[in-house]
Amino acid sequence: MTVFNGKGVYGAVACGKISVFKKRDAAVKRYHIEDAAAEQQRVEKARAAAAEQLRQLYSKALREVGETNAQIFEIHQMMLEDEDYNDSINSIIASQLVNAEYAVALTADNFAEMFSAMDDSYMQARAADVRDISNRIIANLTGAAGESGGVEGKSIICADDLAPSETVSLDKDKVLAFVTAHGSTNSHTAILARSMNIPAVIGVGEEFMAAAEDGAECIVDGFTGEVFLHPDEETKARLAEKQRADEEKKRLLQELKGKEDVTLDGRRVRLYANIGSVDNIGAVLLNDAEGIGLFRSEFLYLENSDYPTEEQQFTAYRRVLESMAGKQVIIRTLDIGADKQVDYFGMKKEENPALGFRAIRICLKRPEIFRTQLRALFRASVYGELGIMFPMITSVSEVEQILAICEDVKAELKAQGIDYSDKIEIGIMIETPAAAVISDRLAPLVDFFSVGTNDLTQYTLACDRQNPDVEQFVDTHHEAVLRLIEMSARNAHEHGAWIGICGELAADTTLTETFLRMGIDELSVSPSFVLKVRDTIRRLDLSK
Repeated sequence: MTVFNGKGVYGAVACGKISVFKKRDAAVKRYHIEDAAAEQQRVEKARAAAAEQLRQLYSKALREVGETNAQIFEIHQMMLEDEDYNDSINSIIASQLVNAEYAVALTADNFAEMFSAMDDSYMQARAADVRDISNRIIANLTGAAGESGGVEGKSIICADDLAPSETVSLDKDKVLAFVTAHGSTNSHTAILARSMNIPAVIGVGEEFMAAAEDGAECIVDGFTGEVFLHPDEETKARLAEKQRADEEKKRLLQELKGKEDVTLDGRRVRLYANIGSVDNIGAVLLNDAEGIGLFRSEFLYLENSDYPTEEQQFTAYRRVLESMAGKQVIIRTLDIGADKQVDYFGMKKEENPALGFRAIRICLKRPEIFRTQLRALFRASVYGELGIMFPMITSVSEVEQILAICEDVKAELKAQGIDYSDKIEIGIMIETPAAAVISDRLAPLVDFFSVGTNDLTQYTLACDRQNPDVEQFVDTHHEAVLRLIEMSARNAHEHGAWIGICGELAADTTLTETFLRMGIDELSVSPSFVLKVRDTIRRLDLSK
């Protein structure tokens, strides 16, 4: 038996046979061509195919791992459209009269080297992305697209590292665990493994990959970060018991279905779920959430090649409201921008997109888009209990503009004889320090607040949450973040509004008691965390 140590990124134990992930060979040969235009046309066709593949990957990732983790494929789609990247490929073909595969590979090398040399860690990470999209184009050129990578059966996937597209492309029902030689806790493999509830250990080193063979027996302990190759009988027995105990704990959580979300001293909490599309409703119902606290409407825009019509949106909103059978559904209006880009919106490139033209700012500057969405939402409201919340709020004037547009849309519908509910709750997201600080002025204008802790933490601590170099400085439990949440809760209640949390911290059970003592009324989490949070709520006694 040999033991390798890495970093566990999802706590669970997996026992099984190894399947060494064999990457597609992106090596290409250079040869002379006569017709540059024909070769450039080959690239364009392969690039169009790659764009469609990425759209499908995004949709698959959105269903399986959620919006945040699916965003990498939007970045890849943007890179496919980059003028400098495409001009380089076409220029190499025309000037050197070489084949398309070689031109793409050479461009990939040049751009990856350029990104790697930059001081900014975010840009350095783009080196891997440009290689990923280039390999995809080359695979389409050579006819290698769609190959399985050599993974067969239900097994422990072992690789040097996995690109996001490779991870999402795998059939997760056949993956017992992930083990990679390289990577960090912020790597896409690590993030996706956590989202898919798959045991994973990353950074075990090249020695492991040198020793790993297809079919070899292996045990992965995602709790400790240990990987046991050719385990002995004592280790098998010990880890099997650990696995059994973990599965028993999860089974006991299932017994919480149908139970109320009430603390020992009688405090009732709304426990809702976050979803990224209509396809996720099944997970909400399966995990027994009381409602939907965050329905990300932008999937309708991201999956379309043009602005979704009022009817398209109405159909989607009606479906989710009907499916939830009277349970509250809070739909967040369009949150495009920053790292969620849509070609047909014609957005300009920004130096600091997270601080730029996004979310409610787009809606207020392009009211025709906003009004279409609001009409669809109000029309759908008669089919269930609807709440509408608006993202990226920073001022009172924004909320006043929003409310005025809502009233105008309702008057328009009424004049047309179109029904809508008069019981729609209106809320805003507290995800900027500005909104938290003036929450006493915002609360009288709305029915509820929903705290987006991901962005609130990022903006409060001035730390890009996608930048691995500042990971050690991103303290989600930072006193400043918690004070802003507490301030918002106090101001909400003083003005008759309720307050929830829909960011990742809502699922952090080490903070559940803290949040409830602050006065948080609702927690909205990924469906898979509902029962875990329910268990924590039911064990608390806030009277002590």
